[in-house]
Amino acid sequence: MIMYSLSYYDFELPEELIAQEPVEPRDHAKLMVLSDKIEHRHFYDLPKYLNKGDVLILNDTRVVKARVKGTKVTGGKVEILVLEKIDDNFYRCLVKGKKIKEGTELLFGCIKGRVISKKEGICDIEFSGDIMDIAREMGEVPLPPYIKNPPVDAEKKYQTVFAKREGAVAAPTAGLHFTPELLEKIREKGVEIGYITLHVSYGTFKPVKTQDVREHRVDEEYYEISEEVASLINNRLGRLFAVGTTVMRTLESSSKDGNIIPSRGYTDIFIYPGYRFKSGVDALITNFHVPKSSLILLVTAFGGYERVMNAYKIAISMKYRFFSFGDAMLLFKM
Repeated sequence: MIMYSLSYYDFELPEELIAQEPVEPRDHAKLMVLSDKIEHRHFYDLPKYLNKGDVLILNDTRVVKARVKGTKVTGGKVEILVLEKIDDNFYRCLVKGKKIKEGTELLFGCIKGRVISKKEGICDIEFSGDIMDIAREMGEVPLPPYIKNPPVDAEKKYQTVFAKREGAVAAPTAGLHFTPELLEKIREKGVEIGYITLHVSYGTFKPVKTQDVREHRVDEEYYEISEEVASLINNRLGRLFAVGTTVMRTLESSSKDGNIIPSRGYTDIFIYPGYRFKSGVDALITNFHVPKSSLILLVTAFGGYERVMNAYKIAISMKYRFFSFGDAMLLFKM
């Protein structure tokens, strides 16, 4: 029986288990290993579960300083989160401020903006210059809305150590647990490491609101899979490990009969129970996710509803830390 009702993906999570800052060192987070049994480890134990010939795929997107504070030309405070570029100096933004409407003029440093349209707090804004130049100079990395007390040096902590390609407004959080030393230990075991890109959008934080999960839609996100990485995956000798739901969605967006097709473009793939996986991923490394989210739907689709939800109950009872700065799960496909 496939569970399509949203209520099946709800669970009670004590507020104190919502991690407000990451564990230091990064690889000292707890790791639940879910195969034909459940094991409780630490993330630095990950190499024990990898073999020579395995392939590990990471998302090399880099979170941009997309949160920018400014004022209305009339004087009131305003804050924008730059979501995507529409055209030259024309961006879609999430806007916080009073009495923002079509025609409102905004000021960010030396750049002016004019609201062209507004819908549910999201505005299309035409700027007098490139707002991302100002963002790089005076902007902040946007943290998830459930982080109430941002940690010191949040910009560094909310970035993977292999972040390279600028474009995300949220981190691929499963990758936050890796350190350069851990990556080197993995390579020493004969594991090949490859990188795809998926620029995570703010939509990753949007809850599923439709009672029938099949009616939900996710935001489009830009991705790239190079010929080199596609070849690495397709010619591997061992198993395929996807680090994070973003990697899983990227591989599933460009695969056929177990082969990965090199490509680039936008994906709005939504994976929920009943989905038939095509990419050949053998194991998923992921954090513990928000109830009633598209992410928990993906994880249960891959690992099995009963199996994953039971693991979540155990994680709560054993006080695993949840969400972006929380602990991790290594989930083998059964």
